[in-house]
Amino acid sequence: MTVAAPDAAPDVIPPAPGPTARPGPHPWRFYRYGGFDQVRIETVDDLLHLGSLDQKLWSVLACPTAGLEFDERTLQMLDTDGDGRIRAPEVLAAVQWVCGVLRDPETLFQPGSDLPLAALNREHPDGARLYAAARDVLGVLGRPEADVLTLADLADPALLFPASHFNGDGVVPAELVPAGSAQGVLARALDCLGATPDRSGQPGITQAQVDTFFADAQALADWHAQAEADPAGLLPLGADTEAAAQVFDAVAAKVDDYFTRCRLAAFDASALQPLSPAEAAYATLAAESLSAASAQLAVLPLALAVPPGEGGGEEPSVPLARGINPAWEARMAALREHVVRPCLGERDHLTFSEWTDLAGRFAAWRAWQADKPATALAGIPVQELRDMLASDARETLTRLIAQDVAADTSAEQVEALDRLLHFRRDLVTLLRNFVTLSDFYGGASKAIFQAGTLYLDQRSCDLVLRVADMARHTALAPLSGTYLVYCQCARQGEAPIQIVAAMTAGDADDMMVPGRNGIFYDRAGRDWNASVVKVVEAPISVRQAFWTPYKRAGRLIGDQVRKFAAAKDKAVDERAAQRVAAAGAKAEAPVPAAPSATAADAAKPSTQQAFDIAKFAGIFAAIGLALGALGTALAAVVTGILQLAWWQIPLVFAGVMLLISGPSMLLAWLKLRQRSLGPLLDANGWAVNVRARINIPFGASLTQVARLPEGASRSMNDPFEEKEPPWRNYGILAVVVVVMLIVYVQIIS
Repeated sequence: MTVAAPDAAPDVIPPAPGPTARPGPHPWRFYRYGGFDQVRIETVDDLLHLGSLDQKLWSVLACPTAGLEFDERTLQMLDTDGDGRIRAPEVLAAVQWVCGVLRDPETLFQPGSDLPLAALNREHPDGARLYAAARDVLGVLGRPEADVLTLADLADPALLFPASHFNGDGVVPAELVPAGSAQGVLARALDCLGATPDRSGQPGITQAQVDTFFADAQALADWHAQAEADPAGLLPLGADTEAAAQVFDAVAAKVDDYFTRCRLAAFDASALQPLSPAEAAYATLAAESLSAASAQLAVLPLALAVPPGEGGGEEPSVPLARGINPAWEARMAALREHVVRPCLGERDHLTFSEWTDLAGRFAAWRAWQADKPATALAGIPVQELRDMLASDARETLTRLIAQDVAADTSAEQVEALDRLLHFRRDLVTLLRNFVTLSDFYGGASKAIFQAGTLYLDQRSCDLVLRVADMARHTALAPLSGTYLVYCQCARQGEAPIQIVAAMTAGDADDMMVPGRNGIFYDRAGRDWNASVVKVVEAPISVRQAFWTPYKRAGRLIGDQVRKFAAAKDKAVDERAAQRVAAAGAKAEAPVPAAPSATAADAAKPSTQQAFDIAKFAGIFAAIGLALGALGTALAAVVTGILQLAWWQIPLVFAGVMLLISGPSMLLAWLKLRQRSLGPLLDANGWAVNVRARINIPFGASLTQVARLPEGASRSMNDPFEEKEPPWRNYGILAVVVVVMLIVYVQIIS
């Protein structure tokens, strides 16, 4: 096959026959969308001259490779440095490479991913290699006469790269390794170090893994050789040394505790009694069902401490057979059988010096164990390690890997073909969302950053973005001046996602946080349960701003009325409670004998009655003054209005309403003109290069409010319509009549 092509698109394409840019400055064409000039990318000449376009005129200079409604494989191919971002130089390099290897880049503007082989520029070095690779692929697939290549043709690597053939990726699968020692080494290496997938999809091994495997095998073999060179020092009990060390370690702390108690008793005989278990401890044990496995017994000393000299020697000794705590008898018997007897002979007691000698015998073994290489090969027997090192397996695997790397293969050309087919399908779409934002402002298709549509509160929002970092996004996105709704979206069987939707039409009176629910449809048409978690408030429309002062005043009056009613209700409850308490106290008090009333006393006026009448007279006077003032004010207003010409009266009402709503409308209008897409994208990692405005008309197209379909009919007969009680109308009419009478009286007077 042909010589391998570069793995990534080169930054500079060498001169070669093919499409070339016309000399002189390119006549760029711009159109105005979103309040800024955007370049048109519609012809091959536009692509060929893209490198000459001042990047200050680009809409975007960088974007992330994640969280976009765009093929991730294409984004990874564009991201040649693997930093997770697509930058302008990488876009230019891809455009230059594609325009070089295609005979007619006009193919890029046609929908689909099919690539006619005739479109490849065989006069270009890369184009010639790609053409040969395409012919090889079609031959492998059993269609040698076909003249069109598709992405589906490259989807299954196992068909293009059989495991039994070298493919140039430096990975050797088992199918390429001959039977013998190399097969065994490969199996061991894959089991210990893990496999590297070959282009065929089969598990294989690389040169780095071969080197690691044999280096670890040699280190382990050398480590085992140390014990063979000094068996007495490192393996005092031969093959049983490790088991004996475990038996020794099982009682080491308890034996050390015993010897320490004995030495302390030798230092001060008065310490012997406190160092022995107290009678209260035995009294507690007596109430329980005991066994040698009881944890309560295990905490008691190994044996009773005996000062030196009392046990028959000049130094303390620990018993090995009798006088041992039952919880430790089995472990001490194992120490006697597997450690003491092989090293010191038969013993009933073990002195402190003998115990120290036993501990020293395991010290060298412990140091040797600490030097054991930390490797996944540790479980392989030493003889198998030596057999693998002595075989020719390493040379065989190294030779096979070298053959695979140097093989005449089209693997890299196939990867380049895959890259070309992805660019042929997606590159122009990316340019219309990167160099220009025509997909967003054009309306023919959604931009790659638009995640779907959110349905909430009788409206649908089309400007919906995925949010990866909620904290970062909520810190920057409010600079867009847009009313934003953040939602947590969940769907069974899918990981939850977070989105932000821009509401640019309707109003937000019923928006509640948290808990307001809606439905989010992603670009694939799948529905997600959306729950509002955060709202960033901003003006939505001038119409909403017109009614805002009245709604605000209504809410204020309503709040005050509710507070007044609540206070009065509380006062009534408190007075009722006081009266009930007073009535109870009065009922319990003794009743004094009442003096007989005389006719003179009965004729005296009541002071309390006189006070109540005066109070009510004052209340009625205050009400009269209030009504009089109200009537005077209304009379002045009505008199002034009646003195105007008929055509001036509507102007007066319009002026009053403008005076109330005008500031709110003006402020909203100014803010709506400043809405921008840039902060929303910058918060997601984009580098937006322009002030992509969302003006009032364009914003209205991004959010649709519920409307009856054209041609629909509606019946106004609502069987559950609230019926107004007649007395309410009569009451309102009476109030109007009274007010008019008051005004009339004020006018004629």
